[in-house]
This record gives sequence, C-alpha cells and structure tokens, in this order.
Amino acid sequence: MATVLLLCWRDSGHPQGGGSEHYLETMGEALANAGHRVYYRTAAYLGVPAQQDHNGIRFSRGGNRITVYPRALAALVCARWGRGPLADMGVPDVIIDTQNGVPFFAHLVSPAPVIILEHHCHHEQWPVAGPGLAQLGWWLESWLSPRVHRDCHYITVSEASKRELQRLGVDAARIAVVPNGCTPLRADQPVRLAPLEGDATLRLVTLSRLVPHKQLEHALTTLAALLPSYPHLHLDIIGSGWWEAELRQHARRCGLTAQQVTFHGHVTDTRKHQLLAQAHLHLMPSRKEGWGLAVTEAAQHCVPTIGYRSSAGLTDSVVDGVTGLLVDSLEGFREATQRLIDNPQLRAQMGKAAQQRAYGFSWEASAARFRSLTMSQVMAV
Repeated sequence: MATVLLLCWRDSGHPQGGGSEHYLETMGEALANAGHRVYYRTAAYLGVPAQQDHNGIRFSRGGNRITVYPRALAALVCARWGRGPLADMGVPDVIIDTQNGVPFFAHLVSPAPVIILEHHCHHEQWPVAGPGLAQLGWWLESWLSPRVHRDCHYITVSEASKRELQRLGVDAARIAVVPNGCTPLRADQPVRLAPLEGDATLRLVTLSRLVPHKQLEHALTTLAALLPSYPHLHLDIIGSGWWEAELRQHARRCGLTAQQVTFHGHVTDTRKHQLLAQAHLHLMPSRKEGWGLAVTEAAQHCVPTIGYRSSAGLTDSVVDGVTGLLVDSLEGFREATQRLIDNPQLRAQMGKAAQQRAYGFSWEASAARFRSLTMSQVMAV
C-alpha cells in the first residue's frame, strides 16, 4: 500500500471547479479503491470543511487561489514531522503535482518522486491575469517549471498537450498520455429527450465554466447572427463562473432575450444530462482545452461539437468532419453552426458517430493506466 498526495488548486466541488478537477479525483478514487492511501490538498472555499473524507480520499483544504500554493508546501513539510493538517500522512510515496498554469513545486521540499499533471499549457490564458502577473506566470510555467522538473515524469490528457510540453523542452519519453474517460449514462438518464431531426426548437448548448478563455461570447454572437434566419434557435449555457456578468452583458449587447438564451448556472449531474439530451449542437469556442470533457459528455447524447482547431485538445477529442466540425475563425464558427442547422441528416450522422467514439473511452482504462504510471514511480525509488 502506497501513500499518494494529490496537489491541485481546486477540487470538483469548488465554485470554479471543472473537468480537470473531476479527472484528478477520478484517478484518486481509483487509487483508493486499489488499497492506497490518497490525500488531496487544495484551496478552501465556503461551505466545506478543512478536512473531509470522501470516496476514499482524505481532502485537506487551506488558502485561496494564491495562498493555496505556499500553504500546501508548508503542510507537506510539516507532515514530515507529524505536524500540521497532513500530520497523519507523513512522507508520501509519490506526489501528483497538478500544474494549472503554475505547479506547486513540491519537488523542492519533498524527497518523494513527483509526477507533473498538466492538462494543457496556459500561454493563451495568462493575459487575463494582467500584464505583470501574466509575464511572471508564463515564465514560471514555460521556463522555470521544465527546469525544476527536468527529472520528473509528466502525465497529460492528449497528444496535442504532449506536443506543447515537448515545445517547452520536456522530453517525450517522460510524458505519458492518459485521456479522459466517459462515465456511462445511468438508467434514469435518457440518451435523447428531443429528436435528432425535425424538432420545432433547435437547441444549442455550451457546457463550461464561465471564464474568459472559454470565449462563450462567440456562442452568443453566433446565436445572434443566426436568429434572423432561424428564429427557432435557443442557446442553453450550462455552468457558472466569475465571468457570468460579462457574458450576460454581451448577450444584451447582441439583443438576445431570455427566450433565446438561458443561463442555467451550476446544475446537478441529472439536470446537466437532461439539457444535453435535448440539445442538437454543442458549441465549444474555447481558446484552449487539454481535451474537452464536455465533448465526450455531449457525445453520449448524440450531440456533435463545433470548436476551434487552435484550441489544441479538441483536435484529439473531436474527429473533424466525423464527430463534429473544427474551424479557424469566428466566421467559420458561425458557418459551421449554420451548416449543421441546415443539414439535420449530417447532424444526426455526426451525433451518432460521436456517441460511438465516446463509448471507446473508459475511466476504468484511464485509471488503470494512471495507477500503473504512479506506482512505477514508487517502485523506482
């Protein structure tokens, strides 16, 4: 039995938690189910305890989105002496250091082997932090981190993200790709609540955190451009985030009403699948994705995805022209959306192909691969 420490700035219950946190927790649960002791150190937020056992994982929370890093390192150091919030952990056998732009640099304070988990590089996202912080953050991610972790192994979720890491100087031999899985629908989660073809209202959907780099403005702009010709369109925006007020303002500037676009906020898993089951097209105009878990979730309901080729990860999760369409500009995004609105048979064909491909991804298989890679580092010590 090994002791595994997972470091991540958020967990899936955090108001800004998303697919990457779900990925890490799924892997952690698989490690716990295999008999290992699993700890997850992350930031604190309202309504949750500082210490919590959930699905076999011991969660330890402290700090905000900035102070979570030094406080996690302090907890890791104190644990060596049986003190602090991770006192009962001691020295872990392996650490998964999640690099969401910036890693925890656990390698500097712990003798344990460290695996860097990076879903994608963040060059396109750093500017939202402001000029000074963006420059510092990208330097930490692109220059310092590869050098500090030059002997560490990496896990990422797509071949596109692996190529990005290689461009930063990480040896390909040290990078393993473990893709997102697909959770089978429950018996009470229907595949479709609306016909693939011929429905009176054609529903577009986005499933995403509401943050700038997801570029949901492009979905709203596309809807506004198409409504004069297709008045039966409706956009469902699923998810929450600190950019919501800006998106609502953009919707008003586009002349969109509550009858044309619905901001659902954070919803339950059951409600999420209900909304996906009545959707016809999944719009994912994100500037950057490691993989795009929402692509697979929509695909389970026979919903094809339209996204940007430049997002990197979508070139792995979407088979262009088969399970969806990848484009290179906002105008191309609008044209692709219109093309699948005008061609319900092609839309249905792509949706069914997307569903078949989604069935090929398994959390069990990904977790087994993740567990093998993690334990190989324990055995190498």
